[in-house]
Amino acid sequence: MEFNSATFEDDVRRIHYMSAGDPSKPLMLCLHGFPEYWGGWRDIMPYLAETHNVVAPDQRGFGKSFKPEGEEAYQTRHLVADMAALADHLSPDAPFVLFGHDWGSAVAYSFAFSRADRLKALIVANGVHPYCFQKAIIEDPAQRAASQYMNFLRSDRAEAVMRADDFAKTLNMISGFSAAGWMSDAVKADYRAAWSGEGAMRAMLNWYRSSPVVVPPVEQAASELEGTIPVYALPADALRVDVPHLVVWGDADEALRPSCLEGLDRFADDLAVETIPGTGHWILHERPAEVSHIVGNWLSRLD
Repeated sequence: MEFNSATFEDDVRRIHYMSAGDPSKPLMLCLHGFPEYWGGWRDIMPYLAETHNVVAPDQRGFGKSFKPEGEEAYQTRHLVADMAALADHLSPDAPFVLFGHDWGSAVAYSFAFSRADRLKALIVANGVHPYCFQKAIIEDPAQRAASQYMNFLRSDRAEAVMRADDFAKTLNMISGFSAAGWMSDAVKADYRAAWSGEGAMRAMLNWYRSSPVVVPPVEQAASELEGTIPVYALPADALRVDVPHLVVWGDADEALRPSCLEGLDRFADDLAVETIPGTGHWILHERPAEVSHIVGNWLSRLD
């Protein structure tokens, strides 16, 4: 399938994106995570494009999109504003489907909290609701251990380490999260190119540095953390998903454990969770046909 490259630009942002499918069809906006770029959706876009105009942007700091300086520029409110501006450009008059993976899910959830009026549905693949993720880190020893890498990525030495030896550590991180047989030499070359831009790795890491998620040391008691967790101070109504919500979950994910889904129904009344056994964090690459089949069947019930 042919992918079309374009750039959206306004007074404050420049966002590169790729699209597939008929532009007259309903918009599906697909948000990648770390350390990917729009290519995180390359394998699944042809399937999704059968029914939608599928758009996969390089989010701020990634790929060919703009990379503002400073950690503050990567706070979630700015990431949501980017996607709101892009969506208003692409589909100004019609609600759209928002689909997130990994960090893209964090942006997608925050978009749903504040801009539900713009959405037809929210879909997440191996991504987490901020409250449920934080609770899992605090209360589930396995998730807390799995999330320790976040503290490294926030450190001053992370950029040099992640860039060293032609991005060897970054590539190893991908294979450490789950099976990465999809990373052919050609795919690795594309990823290295996306990471090699001026200031790219620093900008990508600023997503972690600006995040309010708390990752305590493995040995710290949960009782010692009372009153120190920002997301716990938010009212439940501020964290609600008031549109139909689908989660597609690969249960062999080494980065996100099943405890991350616990309590999600508290925040989403219209919730469906579909698990693909034996599939890991890179579910969009590992099982694109199956994920798209689940998504298509679920969306058809909304029409």
